[in-house]
Amino acid sequence: MSEFLKLYEKIGKEKYGVAVGKQAPYFSTIHPKFIELKPGYCEILIENEKSVHNHLGTIHAIAICNGAELVAGLTTEVSIPDTHRWIPVEMSVKYLGMAKTDIRVRTQCENIDWSELGIIVVPVEALNSHNELIFTAQISMRISKKK
Repeated sequence: MSEFLKLYEKIGKEKYGVAVGKQAPYFSTIHPKFIELKPGYCEILIENEKSVHNHLGTIHAIAICNGAELVAGLTTEVSIPDTHRWIPVEMSVKYLGMAKTDIRVRTQCENIDWSELGIIVVPVEALNSHNELIFTAQISMRISKKK
């Protein structure tokens, strides 16, 4: 089992966003609130607060990208075999609407064969508090054997 998943189960979702931010400080800039993390699935909340706003007073597009990379990376980490490693190599995004409310960022990858080597594409979506899709991403992860 991944060390990241062990930590999530040990400290709980309420403290996990802060712990991840200590491991990878850039993720702390969005103050992620974890809803769920398990193999094949991760969901976080990015609250609509000034620290993540753009000049229009909505959640900045790159803050949502940051959340997308977080959920895709953690899902990959807790899903691949312990003998494998990963790194993101490409990200394609579509902005479908303005982020005027809190945003849930999630990936649902229960059907991916995580034992495969090579490129695995992790789909991510962001929804506003009205459950409207405002963002999608496809994040390509290169999966290889640990050296």
